[in-house]
Order: sequence, then structure tokens, then C-alpha cells
Amino acid sequence: MKPLALLALGAILHPSLVVRDVDGVRREPLKVDKGHLAALIFVTNDCPVSNYYANEIRRVCDEYAPRGLQCTLVYTDPTMKDDAALRHARDYGHGDYPKVVDRDRALVGATGATITPEVVVIRPDESIAYRGRIDNYYADLTKPRAQVTEHDWRDALDAVLSGKPVAKPEVPAVGCYIPDKKFFR
Repeated sequence: MKPLALLALGAILHPSLVVRDVDGVRREPLKVDKGHLAALIFVTNDCPVSNYYANEIRRVCDEYAPRGLQCTLVYTDPTMKDDAALRHARDYGHGDYPKVVDRDRALVGATGATITPEVVVIRPDESIAYRGRIDNYYADLTKPRAQVTEHDWRDALDAVLSGKPVAKPEVPAVGCYIPDKKFFR
């Protein structure tokens, strides 16, 4: 695990980080409104594991939105065009939550994300409550389980929303590595 990732868990983030979403709207995805939670879901369009989880990401974001969850889908390929991200999100059934292409890797760097798909849950005090996999469907990159038995992201959300500590605040994600930005030049 990268040292940055170890520092990010539980650390206070810099909520003033501003990015533009694929619709050109100015966003501060690390800034969390009082009484809410934020989830940054790191994905890429060419990772089969990331694509598999599109419907579950939408379900969780839709289910928890009334309880104060603010979701942002973060595309990690810095060369991806906004229209391609919109098309991918539509084709895979992602919801109405904001979509951002992390061209400068500011969100990857701030949260310590290393895999797609990976979720980072941010508390109202702008600290990281959870970072990791969505659930345990994938035992390994090419080894899906017959049935999901652990719902790590949902469990983390339920804990934070009920004022309890997250039992497993960091669970390794299974999917595609987020390559360093230098590989996209």
C-alpha cells in the first residue's frame, strides 16, 4: 500500500479542491455539507470489474441519497473526454450524481485511491471514514464468488449514519490498478 494511502485514511482532507464535472459545473467533491456524507467512486471505462459494479453503485447512491449521501463518480483516465464519460455513464446505467474526469489526479492523490472500482466515504468533518471495495463479489480479479456475503460500502455508510465507528474502515479493493498519470502522456 502506498504511504499516501495510509496517511489519507482518517485524515482531514482539503475540501476546497475544485474540479469541473463532465457538464462543466464547478464541484467541490471533498466538501461535505453538515449532516451529509460524500462518496467518491473511482472507476474507469475499460475495467470489467468497474463496469460490473455500475448498477450497484447506482443502487447504493439512490438508496442512501435520502439519508444524506452525496455521490460523485470519478473517472481516473486523465485522457478521457467529457462526452465519452457521459456516454459511458449512460450506457452502464449510472445515476444522476456528478461525474468527474480526474485529469490532474487531484482526487486520486487526496484520497489515496489505487484501484477501480474503489469507494472513499467522507464524513461531515471532511475526514475519510472508509476506503475500499464495494462488496466481496470478486475474490480476485478473475474470480467472482457465487454470492455476495459482505457489503463493505453499505456497512460503512450504515455505521457512519448511525454515529458508530466503521468496523472495517479500509478493505482492499479488487479491480484494475489506477496507473500513474505519467503513463498517459
